[in-house]
Amino acid sequence: MSKTYQIVGIGNAIVDVITQSDDSFLDLMGIEKGIMQLVERERGEVLYSAMEDRVQAAGGSVANTVAGLGSLGLRAGFIGRVRDDALGKFYAQSFEAEGSRFVNAPVSGGELPTSRSMIFVSPDGERSMNTYLGISSEIGPDDVSDDVAGQAEILFLEGYLYDKPKGKEAFDRAAQVCRAAGGKAGIALSDPFCVNRHRDDFRKLVKELDFVIGNQHEWESLYETDLSSALEQAAREVGLVVCTRSGEEVILLRGDEVVHVPVTKVVPVDATGAGDQFAAGFLYGYATGQSLEVSGRMGCVAAAEVIGHVGPRPEADIKALFQAAGLI
Repeated sequence: MSKTYQIVGIGNAIVDVITQSDDSFLDLMGIEKGIMQLVERERGEVLYSAMEDRVQAAGGSVANTVAGLGSLGLRAGFIGRVRDDALGKFYAQSFEAEGSRFVNAPVSGGELPTSRSMIFVSPDGERSMNTYLGISSEIGPDDVSDDVAGQAEILFLEGYLYDKPKGKEAFDRAAQVCRAAGGKAGIALSDPFCVNRHRDDFRKLVKELDFVIGNQHEWESLYETDLSSALEQAAREVGLVVCTRSGEEVILLRGDEVVHVPVTKVVPVDATGAGDQFAAGFLYGYATGQSLEVSGRMGCVAAAEVIGHVGPRPEADIKALFQAAGLI
């Protein structure tokens, strides 16, 4: 009997608010280019009001991945937390409209507003993210229902959840319930700063999971060494290791199997969501029983599409792109 969901993600439910800006504006506003910074509510309001020609989209790293998988036709669900304010309702509705289930209803009377990330895209495609975590940072074990986690063939977790104790509990509970019911669980390492903050926890966690996705800097940070040494250690500890090297290649390791997938360089219009959609393409292959090489190539196709336009979710028919590349 097949499970309700082929994939369930758990992570921060964040509305992405995107605008174009040049480097002098970033300097003026004291925004550090190219990284994700957490901001307090007041700072968030200042930045939000400084944005011109805003584009709004339901975002959050693992949420973007789940949306990509839903648009590829998988039975996909997302566990996240929004308030029943205008942004929260927009988030839940747009998620469902894209073909994935937003499994928890917006919280009525929540104290904090729906989370948002103010993203300033530079002319070179670099994104500078200023995230006000709001209510999504309150996600906890009570938000994880057995019916959802236990009915997932694959559970995909967001490393950022480890920034709050309740998030970590939600994450641990979801992974336990999923794996006890015969599902597989994996994580995106999220970013090198996140890895630095939680290195000891992550080092324990990766040994218990079925797959771990990270980029070169995240793997180097996790094991505090150069990439080849980090991947050697990861291959001994992790069921399936996925390492992206931006613009160069993807390295996949499972036991003695090592696969290198070359990347076709694309000049990005907006790099937002590249890692999230790589994960969507890769997990589509993983969920449908493809080889490591085909799964890696699917990830690259999805990532290349999303960096060709503004916004973190695919605009083209990714399945048609897989067909054009001879992958399905």
